[in-house]
Amino acid sequence: MKKRQILDLVKILESHDISEIEISRWGSKIRIAKKPSGTTHHLTSLPESQTSGKSLQYVEVAGIAEEHKVVKDEDNGRGIEIKSPIVGTFYQAPAPDAEPYVKVGDHISVGQPLCIIEAMKIMNVIESEVSGKLVKILVNDAQPVEYNETLFIINPEG
Repeated sequence: MKKRQILDLVKILESHDISEIEISRWGSKIRIAKKPSGTTHHLTSLPESQTSGKSLQYVEVAGIAEEHKVVKDEDNGRGIEIKSPIVGTFYQAPAPDAEPYVKVGDHISVGQPLCIIEAMKIMNVIESEVSGKLVKILVNDAQPVEYNETLFIINPEG
């Protein structure tokens, strides 16, 4: 959901006598709720099974809190999860004989290609939304991935 759409929802929330709005669209869910002090925050709801053993980090952007799930378990390392936006087949490189887009330990920039996910014979380049050091790649090349499956972990401090 775009920032403008979220701000429109916040305006609706503030102008009416309601304390919470929740929208579900294309497998993602957005909930905007008033805090007791009257301020509003944008939160993405997560099933309980996805939040066990993990903490959530909220980043304030122009009065709206956006959520990045921060992993703090020993199996995955520590950092922000980059998830698959679609169902498809994961590829680390643009061609079978080419070098992978990224390797563990690389510094990643915002907008940098991370992988390709093939869905219905269309190659979708997945770009990073955060910058930092690539801590872990959780998917093998040519492996099928589900929507919202964690693909990479990036440490924003590194």
